[in-house]
Amino acid sequence: MGFEEVLTVHVQIEKSSELRNTDDDSVVMISFTGTVTGKYFEGIVLDGGVDTQIIGRFGDRHSLSARYMLEGKDYTGQPCKIYIENNGDIYKELKTCLFRTTPKMITDSKALSFLNSGIFVGEGHSTEAGVDIKIYRIT
Repeated sequence: MGFEEVLTVHVQIEKSSELRNTDDDSVVMISFTGTVTGKYFEGIVLDGGVDTQIIGRFGDRHSLSARYMLEGKDYTGQPCKIYIENNGDIYKELKTCLFRTTPKMITDSKALSFLNSGIFVGEGHSTEAGVDIKIYRIT
C-alpha cells in the first residue's frame, strides 16, 4: 500500500464564529477560500467553504468537518469542479501534521473520476499564510 499526493488546498481563512460552552462541547465555524495546486488539478476554493470544529469541554476531543467546492481545470485542461467533504480529528500527539482527515470527493471531471470512488487521507499542515490541506490517494 502506498500514498500518492493528489492535490493541496491552500486555505485562506476569512472569518469565524464561536459558541463557547463552559458546561459542555464548544463549536467554532471557520469560513475560508483559497487556491488549489497539484498534478491532477489546479484551481480555487469557491465562496462558501466552512470548517466546523467541535471541541470537548476538557479539550480532550477536537473534531473537524469541512465542506467546500473547488473550481478549476483538470490535468487534461478541461474545466471542472470538485466537491470535498473532509472529516477528521485533531490529535495533540501528531508530530508530522496538525490533523488527519478522511476526504470524500465528487467531481464532474471524466479524467478525475477516480476521485468519486477512491480512498483518500488528508493532512493539515501549518503555513505562514494559514493551513495547507494535502490530500493523498491510497494506492
